Amino acid sequence: MRVIVVLLLICALSTGSLTVQGYEDDPRSKLPADLDYQPPTVLITVLVRNKGHVLPYFLSYLEKLDYPKERISLWLRCDHSTDNSIEVLQQWLEHSSDLYHSVNYDLDNVTSSYRNESSPNDWPVSRFKHVIELKEQAMAYAQSIWADFIFFLDVDVLLTAPQALKSLTSLRLPIVAPMLLSEGLYSNFWCGMTSDYYYQRTDEYKEIYYVKKEGVFEVPMVHTAVLVDMNYKGARYLTFDRKKLMEMQKYHSEWSQAEQKHVRPYNGPVDDIIVFAISANSSGIPLFVSNQIPFGYVLQPLETSDTIDQDIQQIVNIKANMVHDLGAVPPVLDYLQPYLYKPEKTKLTLDHIYMINLERRPERRQKMENLFAELALDVEHFSAVDGKALNADIVKDMGITILPGYEDPYHHRAMTMGEIGCFLSHYKIWQKIVELEQKEVLILEDDIRFEPYLRSNAVRVLEQARSVVEYDLIYFGRKRLKENEARVDRADNLVHAGYSYWTLGYVISLQGARKLLAAKPLEKLIPVDEFLPVMFDRHPNQTWSSAFKDRNLIAFSAAPLLLYPTHYTGETGYISDTEDSVEVTAAAESVVGGARLKSDREQIFANDENILEKELQLRESSSNSLPNVAGSIAKNHQEL
Repeated sequence: MRVIVVLLLICALSTGSLTVQGYEDDPRSKLPADLDYQPPTVLITVLVRNKGHVLPYFLSYLEKLDYPKERISLWLRCDHSTDNSIEVLQQWLEHSSDLYHSVNYDLDNVTSSYRNESSPNDWPVSRFKHVIELKEQAMAYAQSIWADFIFFLDVDVLLTAPQALKSLTSLRLPIVAPMLLSEGLYSNFWCGMTSDYYYQRTDEYKEIYYVKKEGVFEVPMVHTAVLVDMNYKGARYLTFDRKKLMEMQKYHSEWSQAEQKHVRPYNGPVDDIIVFAISANSSGIPLFVSNQIPFGYVLQPLETSDTIDQDIQQIVNIKANMVHDLGAVPPVLDYLQPYLYKPEKTKLTLDHIYMINLERRPERRQKMENLFAELALDVEHFSAVDGKALNADIVKDMGITILPGYEDPYHHRAMTMGEIGCFLSHYKIWQKIVELEQKEVLILEDDIRFEPYLRSNAVRVLEQARSVVEYDLIYFGRKRLKENEARVDRADNLVHAGYSYWTLGYVISLQGARKLLAAKPLEKLIPVDEFLPVMFDRHPNQTWSSAFKDRNLIAFSAAPLLLYPTHYTGETGYISDTEDSVEVTAAAESVVGGARLKSDREQIFANDENILEKELQLRESSSNSLPNVAGSIAKNHQEL
């Protein structure tokens, strides 16, 4: 009788229909507030090879997951490594393994390479076989310990969101992956798959990646970080093994016909992630990706010819993105700090680098200093002239005169105090360059983010400029307003700068600084990003240009650009200390309809609307951001 009562109780609780004498409300509301159901158990599967440079971050962020560690087991394998991966893992096991329910590990320091392997990043058949066997073993182990979930997690994944595992398990989906960001557009999901089972570009991919739409989305492929609900009956159909998949499809052909589902017999590559996706798709098990929270980051797979240095540089790029997205790089466990790569500081072969920052914006300065630390840039803070501290009398006493007839070309307003303060900040640096005779200087503002591989790309641009032509100014970041900019001869990454806005970042030579000061701009002041195009004679307003006699500044721009604004008009976190400030004259003209701020992401001229799209395409092609259809993810197309 007791058993029957318990079964009835469980059934009633599951349907919400239980009524108990003396209780009008749901009896679950009477449970003690300090007690709750245990979260699901999770087995995390980790395979390691030559990842000693990534492991300190991976393990630190894994340990900081906001999930009860007594509900987590780990299945850890490391083999075929020639670096210090095993040493790092041993340190972690010694310090942290007792925190978890259990850790099943095997560290093989004997085997160092696979048969027919051309490099550590090559994927011969023997390597596929081994990885597939390990993943199949992990799945069987999860079943043997009655794990509620198994989380296949590559070491290249940096889960910086502490709530990541809670978020994923709470979805209670059969297969779901956290959407991860990279240094480019690469991620751990596909929105399209070709007929021969490889990556297919789709518009939806970017919408999900850039979180233009937020939620949980069904997709044909997830990989690298995949959570599987082991309590879902369909999990028994999942496999990484091509042979098992083909046998399963043959065995279940009658079931497919009965369900009126067409399952195409698999004839694709021996590839663990593709076979897993097809085993799910052909069994009617949906795969999902979630971008509900910013889960973290992922390194792109290395190509066969790549070295570990490429992976290390990817980490630098991703850490720079962390600074932009999170404010700082989440700290690494103390005992793993000695294993971190720490590059030497550099000035990018320049004499000096200045970063302009208002004293009342300490949060921007801190964020930029965090960024410089990760990129190992040697940068001097330069205290900006604050437009809020200026007034008409101060401006007059400084001998500053606004250019007669100047008005903002899009707002039809007078110059603002913020614009004056901005100009004076740059002006004072030009003076310092001449005073100290600094031959080449990079001037940065404090609201920028760098493109990947800044150090090597900046040096390449500078070397090209020095080797082919004399220059006064090189834009590293700008808002390009005119198309048809000619390439500089014998310089693949330089163009002759046309009319441009923004002074986010630019290199100025000693001779260039002298030319700017010789123009005596304070006597006929216009905003600094209008003044520079005037000085290299590319400004469309001939009336303004005619006020400056010698417009012989030699100006180029990096192509593609090396840095961009952190925020654009209307975006969360956008602040402008130039546009949102007091005008010099009290009687300002009203803003005409449709006027755009200089910080707007859109372009100014209607005839040049394709400029931004071309710039974005240039950025994509330069960063190799999307997966190689026959490479990166699918690795190869060999068959056993």
